[in-house]
Amino acid sequence: MRLAVVGAGAVGRSVVDLAGEYGHEVVAVADSSSAVVADGTDGRDAGVDPDAVVARKAERGIVGDGDPADALAADYDALVEATPTTLGDAEPGFSHVRTALERDRHAVLANKGPVAERFGDLRALVNDSDGEIRFEATVGGAIPAVSTVEDIEPGHVTAVRGVLNGTANFILTRMAAEGLDYEHVLAEAQDLGVAEADPSFDVDGTDAALKCVILANVLSFGAADDPADAREFTLDDADVSGIRDVPGSALRLAAEDGRTVRLIGEATGETVRVAPRLVPENGTLAVSGTQNIVQIETTHAGRLNISGRGAGGPETASAVLGDVGRLE
Repeated sequence: MRLAVVGAGAVGRSVVDLAGEYGHEVVAVADSSSAVVADGTDGRDAGVDPDAVVARKAERGIVGDGDPADALAADYDALVEATPTTLGDAEPGFSHVRTALERDRHAVLANKGPVAERFGDLRALVNDSDGEIRFEATVGGAIPAVSTVEDIEPGHVTAVRGVLNGTANFILTRMAAEGLDYEHVLAEAQDLGVAEADPSFDVDGTDAALKCVILANVLSFGAADDPADAREFTLDDADVSGIRDVPGSALRLAAEDGRTVRLIGEATGETVRVAPRLVPENGTLAVSGTQNIVQIETTHAGRLNISGRGAGGPETASAVLGDVGRLE
């Protein structure tokens, strides 16, 4: 497929870099202030030079000399939306996807905002388009959570839960292992680049909640006989507590009882909850470090567990490119 990639952070750059390995061709790339579009798109060798795009971004802070709108107007088969997640109106990511669908092109999202905050609007656009949307990368990085739920069929899934934020999990793991308090481990995580300078999105549970909202929408709309009867979830519907107030003493007491604390998100077709929870110290949900795990409860296949890297450029790009493959 011919791809237009909008967003040139770690995920977008990785998609550009890896697309050729998956048999796809990148014909346009845009960041927030620039774009590069291939001169021609009729031949297999007509795409942009991935190495040049990545190098230009690193050296000059831009991907090309064109306007970002040029990438949206390019001749592509699927748009990869990899701009930063925004809440509320989910702009500009939502408008990028709308432009693609109104042109009867596909859209593959790594950006959680449009799927979590405007799922119903996206479905309406898809209904009026020959294009489709895919969004595996919005939930668990390299973990195939969405596609697994779809393969089982949402009507046969009663709940999806798991550890869905690597930063929060790293902090809780270190607190438990070293007997340290939250502020100490947070500073360590920031020094290592595991946590952002402003860690709110991760430690307050927002990131995990957005992922659970997306899963709740998949369950709700997928199980409904008539989409008009499905409940649409947004972040406002989630019950969310983060890890800032988890004391080191709580982890020490939990360890004495063979348990530990993890930030667990859970989605059903009716509720979304994210909060620190006690789990068995050697149990399935007690993944360590930045690992993520998704646990799927089914009506006929029991409990399924899928773990792996929930973030990272190449890891998330693999989910994006897997979605592109599903559209062929």
